[in-house]
Amino acid sequence: MCRRRPIGMRYTIAITVWVLLSRAVLAAEPAKLAVQMEWYSLGYHSPFYLAATKGWYKDAGLEISITPGTGSATAVQIVASTQSDVGHASLSTMAFAHAKGAPVIAIAGFFRTGDICLFVPAGSAIKTIADVKGKKLIATASSFEAPFIDAFLGAGNLTRSDVTLENVDFTARNAVYARGDVDGIFGTPVGTGVQLERLRPSRCLLFADYSINVPGFGLFTRPMMLREKGAALRTFASIVAGAWTYVTASPAHADEAIDALLRARPTDRLDRGDMLAQLRASFRFLHSSRTKDTPIGVQNSADWADALTVMEKAKMVEPGAKPTDYFTNEYLDLDLIKKIGGS
Repeated sequence: MCRRRPIGMRYTIAITVWVLLSRAVLAAEPAKLAVQMEWYSLGYHSPFYLAATKGWYKDAGLEISITPGTGSATAVQIVASTQSDVGHASLSTMAFAHAKGAPVIAIAGFFRTGDICLFVPAGSAIKTIADVKGKKLIATASSFEAPFIDAFLGAGNLTRSDVTLENVDFTARNAVYARGDVDGIFGTPVGTGVQLERLRPSRCLLFADYSINVPGFGLFTRPMMLREKGAALRTFASIVAGAWTYVTASPAHADEAIDALLRARPTDRLDRGDMLAQLRASFRFLHSSRTKDTPIGVQNSADWADALTVMEKAKMVEPGAKPTDYFTNEYLDLDLIKKIGGS
């Protein structure tokens, strides 16, 4: 004989089942991360979008939203003020903000050789820093290279009084340089350099070649966010590092990344040739001399120590700064980087 359970017991069982099912559904929901980029879409952003196209985020249980930006300083402010979970920007800009009290820390470094340089016309007689004495140079005051100009000139035994620095707005600087009114322009090969190829072909005096190597683009977040979403951030940073590894493996993979970028940002009116040139130009900055045998994304303490020394001289950080205050490698999964990158 089958005995019916009391109504109250049946309700209890139903509620218990509902709670268990709800927990299962919640456990299956993806971890959401809001990503703030430093600028509008650029070729070297393509690994982020490739990872989405490949389904690498989804397969790892992540839901990623990417927001273009208006500069590294702004991206750092947005992340520091809890408006975004993780940011991509110049890590030297992040370090400057950290030194001023912003609660931010780097969790992956992609450009481990700094990409700041002085462009001079391809046919110019300027071969070394010393040769810019008496020359007219464009230097945008709000740019991330601005704090390091004195150190750069000092490497050629020059000071600002030896050159004429013209502060030109970012939106107009390339056009001013293209007119031929100035002798050089500070910028980066992965952005400015590609644009100048059409306007006024130039070559680059790289700051890093003169022992002024400061960290370039990478990922950063707040220490509090590492405690709240550490697992998701570790997975995300590792996937992007793996995507960079995948992209550099062959020209076909680079093309694939740019296609992913163009599909993801159809309203940005991106030029495919420019985007691919920017991506390829970035490859030379993915490794420093100390990191050539380490996975993309892994940061080096000695590189950071050298950078902080440069930044101390530029009065961007206080003396005695420790590299570990500014970065951590604890949020990179080397096995996942290898799996995604295919190497």
